[in-house]
Amino acid sequence: MNVSQQDDRWFVVQTHACSEDKAAFNLRRQGFQSFTPKYLKRRSHARKIEMVGAPLFPRYIFVKMNIKTANWRAIKSTFGVSNLVCFGENPASVPDGLIETLMTGEDELGYINLAGRRKKFKAGQGVEIIGGPMMEMTAIFDCMNDKDRVVVLLDILGRQVRALVHLKDIRSVA
Repeated sequence: MNVSQQDDRWFVVQTHACSEDKAAFNLRRQGFQSFTPKYLKRRSHARKIEMVGAPLFPRYIFVKMNIKTANWRAIKSTFGVSNLVCFGENPASVPDGLIETLMTGEDELGYINLAGRRKKFKAGQGVEIIGGPMMEMTAIFDCMNDKDRVVVLLDILGRQVRALVHLKDIRSVA
């Protein structure tokens, strides 16, 4: 019986907390192809801001296999793996083309660029707050926060005050 690569599909694997890389490494050692989509996340620690790689889907990775021929039950006992996501008794497959689309979105360092999906503002740019408790105030865009919030500078009583605002609640001032 000749099994083609067309029968290979991507499936969802749930990992232990912060064990995506460990699970992917151990799955590759067993002969499975895995994919862990990552993006660059802004992290503040000890008064230092840096960009670090972080999983796009924390606690989840993807594994490519043919469930007819692969020993997929071994995945559940792999170090770093919590479970193989299943519907009933069969592993849950990912819709065709989804993983390939994610892979084509990776840059040369292997990170998915999320900045292109967000509104682009530049530091020092004037913005108007269009929602929330500070609605109708004007401010100066300072920087992005990693949770779809932005830091803006408001002029309150003659001094600039930093405030967090949801990205959806600002727009450019013409």
